[in-house]
Amino acid sequence: MDNALSPLVAEALRVAGHDAKHVRDYGLAAAVDEVIFALAAGESRVVVSADTDFGTLLALREETRPSVILLRRISQRRPADQAALLLANLPNLTDALEDGSIVVFMEDRIRVRALPIGGRSP
Repeated sequence: MDNALSPLVAEALRVAGHDAKHVRDYGLAAAVDEVIFALAAGESRVVVSADTDFGTLLALREETRPSVILLRRISQRRPADQAALLLANLPNLTDALEDGSIVVFMEDRIRVRALPIGGRSP
C-alpha cells in the first residue's frame, strides 16, 4: 500500500491472510513513486494505491512488474470498506496480478489491463 491509503487497509488484508505491507512499515511514507515501484518489484508485491500517477509511471516504464491496483473514486470510502472491496475481488484477480497487470477499481466496475501498457515487451 502506498501512502495514499490508510495503513488500516494493509492491516485488514494481513488479518485475512495476505502478506500486505504499507509504505510506513518500511519507513517510506514520503518516498517517491519510483522507490515504491522498485521495492514492490524486488519483493514481488502488488502496489495498491489511490494515486493515479502510478498508471502514468507504468506506461512510461513499459515493464510488466510490479502489478498495480488503483482505487479510483472509491478512495473516499472508509478503510474498512476499501479492504472489504479488495478482499471480495482479489480471488478473481490473482492470475492477472501474477502475470503483470494494472487493475482499476471504479464505483461501477473493475478494469484489468495487462502490462506492459502499449503491448510492447520489456
